[in-house]
Amino acid sequence: MKRFLALATSCALMIAALAGCGSSGSGSGSGGGSASGDKVIKIGVFEPASGDSASGGKKEMLGMQYANSETPTVTVGGEEYKVELVYADNGSSTDKAPTAAAQLVSEGVALVLGSYGSGVSMAAGPNFGNAGIPAIGVTCTNPNVTAGNDYYFRICFLDPFQGTVLANFSMDKFQAKTAYCLGEAGNEYDQGLITFFEQAFTAAGGKVIKDAFPTNNSDFNSYLNKAKAEGADVIFTPVSIAYATQIITQAASLGLEIPFVGSDTLDDNMVLEAAKGTNIQLYVSTFYQEGGNPDFDAGIKNYINTASGALESNGGNDTVAAVTAMGYDAYYVALEALKAAGSTDKAAVKAALPDVTYTGVSGSIAFDEQGDAIRDTAYIKTADTANNAWTLETVQTVE
Repeated sequence: MKRFLALATSCALMIAALAGCGSSGSGSGSGGGSASGDKVIKIGVFEPASGDSASGGKKEMLGMQYANSETPTVTVGGEEYKVELVYADNGSSTDKAPTAAAQLVSEGVALVLGSYGSGVSMAAGPNFGNAGIPAIGVTCTNPNVTAGNDYYFRICFLDPFQGTVLANFSMDKFQAKTAYCLGEAGNEYDQGLITFFEQAFTAAGGKVIKDAFPTNNSDFNSYLNKAKAEGADVIFTPVSIAYATQIITQAASLGLEIPFVGSDTLDDNMVLEAAKGTNIQLYVSTFYQEGGNPDFDAGIKNYINTASGALESNGGNDTVAAVTAMGYDAYYVALEALKAAGSTDKAAVKAALPDVTYTGVSGSIAFDEQGDAIRDTAYIKTADTANNAWTLETVQTVE
């Protein structure tokens, strides 16, 4: 049984290595020595530092780096180890993900954190499983990340829950009867969430109109005009940050008054910036709301404003992203697993993971037998376009 709970506090580390930087040295073991003679344990960071999801990946890494700077060591089996984060940029691409995963395997990491993005996590899962390395997904919400892979765990809610939450919210908030759903063709995250949203929305008596745009599309006017022509009461678009910013910008230019409902990927200050100064109505589901843990918020804001490269990685301001809080929690969950294992051996770490317990800044984290987090709450934020800030709309659950 994969059961898992976690407890977090605060931390910090430099972001210098953000763009894919690997650690020095490799080897067959996950624990070893450094040039200074310190014992070192390697934790792989499998995240997008480039590509469409780079903004989210960098913010997720910020939480891990902050945590690592605050707690740079861990006691395992009575010995103290320096924790070294080893980076591999998956490029936001399912084609590049296996190579990035192989890089971490060759580095001899004890376990892996990531990724932001379900598609890349699914693409890399077999690499980690075949190498016997446990991975802790941070915000990869598609059910298929853990399905059939005994080595993948995760600390976030899943898309069946998220899709249902957003469908219910759309009906409760807007009395929506018709929803227009738009996602990237062939993208498992987008299309999976649209399916779960549609199931819940139609089960409650609503009508769903769906479209899929081709990869690398940049003109969304025809889709947005169709939503208006079809009389949509709400637009559900669970897309990447890069696509979301374009969609919001173009919707504002069209003067579209239909409210947008987005998934966790739209909880990003780049998306918020796209809506700034417009009349766009934007609501997103997410894992954490700034203000939920004042000590963490103060610490991460200080880190963002003082650590080299951190402000740039956070999009140029110190808004606290939910994925940053999740990255922070994931780091501490990893430390708890290492301590419980009493060994740096990857097999021992994997065996220990199901029984780890922890409560983090994002809440209590427990894993079911599939390795999925048991989460029953999502935060719904709305974009305050006048003040360029996210505000909490409601806390949503599913009965």
